[in-house]
Amino acid sequence: MNEPRSSRTAYDGKLFDVVVEDWDGRDREIVVHPGSTAIVAVHDGAVVLVRQRREPARKPLLELPAGTLEGGEEPLASAQRELAEEVGLRGGRWRELGGFWTSPGFLREYMHVFLAEELEPGEAEPDEDEDVEIVRWPVAEIPERIGELEDAKTIAGLLLYLRSL
Repeated sequence: MNEPRSSRTAYDGKLFDVVVEDWDGRDREIVVHPGSTAIVAVHDGAVVLVRQRREPARKPLLELPAGTLEGGEEPLASAQRELAEEVGLRGGRWRELGGFWTSPGFLREYMHVFLAEELEPGEAEPDEDEDVEIVRWPVAEIPERIGELEDAKTIAGLLLYLRSL
């Protein structure tokens, strides 16, 4: 059961596609996403988060900096690009903390989570449709504050980080 019998595109979008796959006579609608990265950026004793409006949630959410893999892009290169764009942090020491399927009931998106430390500050260059507020939490406060979060990638990423300490 590793591949469907058949697959057809139901929607061909800019950010993702939707396919209908036949799995032994059962049709499944699947959102196909190119994959993504999230970054636990630790700078000056704090984890760097971003607050940005999320239309599906109908409100701003506090999140790890993150983004979508671009065509053929390696996950580490994507993470480094996204961190520089969203919060202006560059360079440093990087390692992968882990990864996970974001919502495997209907979405084929694998997210890679990286830890970035010893970073150099610079100017952020967010996309023109991004309105990003930078928020810093002292690392020591993460365990007591994690319950304030509503974004699954951020909760998972910070738990992976805490496990690595």
